[in-house]
Amino acid sequence: MNNAHTPQRLHALDNLRALMMWLGIVLHVAINHLTVDSPLPWRDPRTSPVADMLLLFIHSFRMPVFFVLAGFFVALLVARRGADGMLKNRGLRLALPFAIFWPPLFVLTTVLAMVYIHLTVRGVPGIDTALTPARQPGGSPFNTMHLWFLYQLFWFSVLAWAGVRLQRFVPVWLRDGIARGFAVLAERRWGFVVLALPLAVTGALHPSGMVMESGSFLPPFSEWVQSGLFFVFGWYLHRDQERLLSLFAARCKGHALAGLAFFVATIALLGALHGPGAHGLPHPEFWIAFAYNATSWLWSLALIGGFVRYLPRQNAVLAYLSQSSYWVYLVHMLGTIGFGILLFNAPFGAVTKMGLNIAATSLVALASYQLLVRYTPIGTLLNGRRVKRAPRPSPASAGAGSQAALPSDR
Repeated sequence: MNNAHTPQRLHALDNLRALMMWLGIVLHVAINHLTVDSPLPWRDPRTSPVADMLLLFIHSFRMPVFFVLAGFFVALLVARRGADGMLKNRGLRLALPFAIFWPPLFVLTTVLAMVYIHLTVRGVPGIDTALTPARQPGGSPFNTMHLWFLYQLFWFSVLAWAGVRLQRFVPVWLRDGIARGFAVLAERRWGFVVLALPLAVTGALHPSGMVMESGSFLPPFSEWVQSGLFFVFGWYLHRDQERLLSLFAARCKGHALAGLAFFVATIALLGALHGPGAHGLPHPEFWIAFAYNATSWLWSLALIGGFVRYLPRQNAVLAYLSQSSYWVYLVHMLGTIGFGILLFNAPFGAVTKMGLNIAATSLVALASYQLLVRYTPIGTLLNGRRVKRAPRPSPASAGAGSQAALPSDR
């Protein structure tokens, strides 16, 4: 990208990251109120199809977008700092926070989850280890919880570092051919079909064609494929960003509409899988996985392009959400579970409870960021050093100039 466009484009991606962060709160609140089988072992007595649709909708694009952005920014770090500098940065921003925050978050989340499970099963608060779900595969009682994204992203960064170090052993024509292949898939209107196929193959091995994150410290191969393809796409997107981001911006409406068509197809196929015509549908998990991952690719491109086109500049609200996103990501599950417990016996419908939980979790998470994190060593650990904004200069001193605080390292 040329210098005139780089700040705008990066602001667009930061704005997008802010929205994806907040949707994580919405998604995890919705899980409390599902009418279908839940990936988590607790459930509010008030359920709603709205929660089912929110989970299916947000899950289709949220983490794909995050991994595309992650791959893009890892490539950006390599370009700016080299492979070793990138890995050092990812170690400080991913591995170290995981090592520091996972133990207390695991304990607190486990305690809250046990109280919520007790409420779900017996109707009153309490803790009973007999109600604890089965252990992780391999017999371990531990898992990465919602921090699986940090965990996987660090290992993808390690693989990216190794790839850069080993690329001198790969013929130039092969490296350029792979990069050109991803560029072709990104620019052609049919590219999403090819990108969705490998994910459909791995997804077909899972119930209903959906690859759900296990939280395991040794995730199955299908999870690495699911996340890794979006990460690699983001890596190569950085190489040809000027042209491809402009193309995504021009096509964002078409991508959004095509994604909607495949999303509707996914819902229809899921209905067929569990309906009377299930036995007449050949390999239903494959087709569900294909339709759902086609939705993921199309909506990911639509969101990236839409933010480049319509929100290319820094927005005060989204900038603050982006700055706080790391902390909110770490602690939001405590809110969605904790407020779910407090609202369990409240005389409200499911949608009202969801709205109250989303608002309360958002406000508490943002308040804790402002008071405990933003200008503290925790904030430095997560986002790099931030400098409090100086008072606005008077007209007489405006010409003297000032030094703006640099954005935090990604």
